[in-house]
Amino acid sequence: MVPCAHCGLEVPAGLIEDGAERQFCCSGCRTAYAILHEHGLGQYYAFGDKRDAPVRPTGKKYEEFDHEAFHTLYVKPLKGGLLTTELYLEGVHCSSCVWLVERVPLLLSGVVRAELDVRRARAHLEWDPSAVTLSAIAQQLDVLGYPPHPYRGVAAEEMCRKEDRAMLMRIGISGALAGNIMLLALAQYAGWFTGIEAEYERYFRIISLALTAPSLFGPGWLFFQGALASVRTRRLHIDLPIAIALLAGFTRGAINTVNGSGPIYFDAVGTLVFLLLSGRFLQNRGQRAAADAAELLGSLAPTAARVVDEQGERRVPVEALLPSMVMSVRAGETFAADGDVTDGKSAADCSLLTGEPRPEPVDIGTRVYAGTVNLTGPLRVKITQAGEMSRLGALLRRMEESAKRRAPVVQLANRIAGWFVAAVLVLAVVTYLYGLRQDPARALDNAIALLVVTCPCALGLATPLAITVGIGRAAKTGILIKGGDAIEALNHPGLLLLDKTGTITEGRLRLVRWEGSDAAKPLVAALERGSSHPIAVAVQQAWPVVEVLEAQDISQTAGGGIEGVVNGHRVVVGAPTFVARQTGAEDHAPEVRIDAFAEEGLTPVWVAVDGQIVAHAGFGDPLRADARASIDRLRALGWRVAILSGDHPAVVRATAQRLGIELSDAHGGASPEEKLRRVEEARTRGTVVMVGDGVNDAAAIAAATVGVGVHGGAEASMSAADVYLSRPGLGPLVELVHGARRTMLVIRNNILFSIAYNTLGASLALMGILDPLIAAVLMPMSSLSVVYSSWRGRTFEVPVVRQRTAEPSSGIPPLEPSA
Repeated sequence: MVPCAHCGLEVPAGLIEDGAERQFCCSGCRTAYAILHEHGLGQYYAFGDKRDAPVRPTGKKYEEFDHEAFHTLYVKPLKGGLLTTELYLEGVHCSSCVWLVERVPLLLSGVVRAELDVRRARAHLEWDPSAVTLSAIAQQLDVLGYPPHPYRGVAAEEMCRKEDRAMLMRIGISGALAGNIMLLALAQYAGWFTGIEAEYERYFRIISLALTAPSLFGPGWLFFQGALASVRTRRLHIDLPIAIALLAGFTRGAINTVNGSGPIYFDAVGTLVFLLLSGRFLQNRGQRAAADAAELLGSLAPTAARVVDEQGERRVPVEALLPSMVMSVRAGETFAADGDVTDGKSAADCSLLTGEPRPEPVDIGTRVYAGTVNLTGPLRVKITQAGEMSRLGALLRRMEESAKRRAPVVQLANRIAGWFVAAVLVLAVVTYLYGLRQDPARALDNAIALLVVTCPCALGLATPLAITVGIGRAAKTGILIKGGDAIEALNHPGLLLLDKTGTITEGRLRLVRWEGSDAAKPLVAALERGSSHPIAVAVQQAWPVVEVLEAQDISQTAGGGIEGVVNGHRVVVGAPTFVARQTGAEDHAPEVRIDAFAEEGLTPVWVAVDGQIVAHAGFGDPLRADARASIDRLRALGWRVAILSGDHPAVVRATAQRLGIELSDAHGGASPEEKLRRVEEARTRGTVVMVGDGVNDAAAIAAATVGVGVHGGAEASMSAADVYLSRPGLGPLVELVHGARRTMLVIRNNILFSIAYNTLGASLALMGILDPLIAAVLMPMSSLSVVYSSWRGRTFEVPVVRQRTAEPSSGIPPLEPSA
């Protein structure tokens, strides 16, 4: 093996240069290597973890990056005449990528700053437009192996960052103040046992008051805002009793500080402000999926298109596209708008919208859609809809609307908060009035003791803490949950919809069956070696080690097949009807084998050599190994499992039969709009869980009660989902359902404990047995008990799903020898 001097991969035999000191697997790696050494950046190769893929420059000029419309959307001015933008980079994966991208200012004069967030593959750039253009920077990144795209979610993400920074600032300030207040409280508590001089006690009280006031009316003002909103809207909210209790404790403590006697509650008030803010921050972190999903889905369309007019071809931003324009789309490029083909023949990968992995033929008059990919030949397309009016844009809008219509999380604590708040306020008044008749001197203290001891802090922490701990433990098992509403909804079994391709199956086309002469295999492999068609890729993966032959006079027919001359033989590979027509073997009667393959959910491909059909091949997408066992387990847990897929209905029905799913629950040929409609209809009848991996599933995932994105799925569907399963297979889906049930059990236990505690405390305060000092000690104890319960609860520790051994693990028969 001869390694590439840049990426380390094997150099193909045809590219090895005899006597050369360094070898390269492609021209891209050669160019990148030369650029790095020319600018003294050879230390890049000292990284142990560096790119393990060849550099494939796209060759784009990125003229649209300099267009006025592009700058209006994605570029911001800075002081001193500089400009800044953020770009999404392909191919980013390790620390060496960070090092290399951040050295771009050394490669291009005029680039002031380049920073890379490797986790998000997002580059922050600052440059002097009088010295260098953004298109030149983009070309440089492309040459290095990082093709750039505009990052479309900058404004929304900046707003979220500001919100997070503000909340973290509140938590930091309240935490620092709470720590100092507790130190002063410890000194005063120690004085109970050993005695303390009056002047020091008064000093500690004043300092505690001075520290508690900014904590309560600074970071803690958030709870008073919620309480005021509750009063204005006349809807009792849990913030109301929290604010009343905190204010009552602080007011009574301040009065006792001025009087120089009686308990103060500053330590409890300061600590609770800190704990409640922390819980609220953790609770709200995962509730921002809709905007992210929409931005990612929009990013799937290209940023520019090649428009044809009287001036020739020119690249313009997609924002400048209008109906009736004609765009030129080359093989391998993505359609930037919807339109009708006016010239050319090709095949299109429409899996973005349909989920169907098989390419669709495209001819003059065929309607094509933004986001889908032109595979084999150049096309000219007359635009009918662009931007937000395209099919992809409409899908994006429906996805956003579904996310907005989704009701906010209704947690168990909030369901009883209204009654709880009303009961606490009434009891406080009753306690005060009763105390006036029994002991007027203690009436106010008894009422405050009741408000303090029944502060719903434990109740407010019961749900978010349990959910936070559960989400954290789920993440350790590869299950990423964005919010507590998903956990709550998964406790109500209903309809569970599974996409087929990539969810139930492995999401890749594979050669499953070969019937015929093995002598034809090298001929087929040679013919398919130069094609990027999914069938060709499957052939190359199935036969990686066969005799290497040269193919000549190769021609491809969109929707038909491929033919050429290999080793002196005329070879035709493709759809049965295409092969029969090209070879004149119309009397071969392929219908029998076609039907047999269709029953197994396979795509039939015939092989002819010198006019004779010599082999039949069946291509399919194998089931995941744990699919049947997981689906059986989900049924046992009370879920009705159905398939909702864009694949051909016959293939979906065959898959359902192998999984034991009723044919009435096997829905094939569903477009993204159809999936969304079915999900919305099902939601009116109960809980709906949508599990998928493709962009065509994103809108349905966003509209479902709980949307689940699976391992290997499109980024937009993962962002739209409430849950992402980072491990392959359906086994993690079973673990998700089990873990959600256990988490809700912990939440219910926490709430029951909080209610029992508050009931007991209120009873003691009402009878005058509990004074404010003891109430102040008991109040944080209840919250700590809830913290302990949430931490100790066993949530996402579930048994591994066992696979059935009664049938093949793939669900599709393995590759068989020639018949």
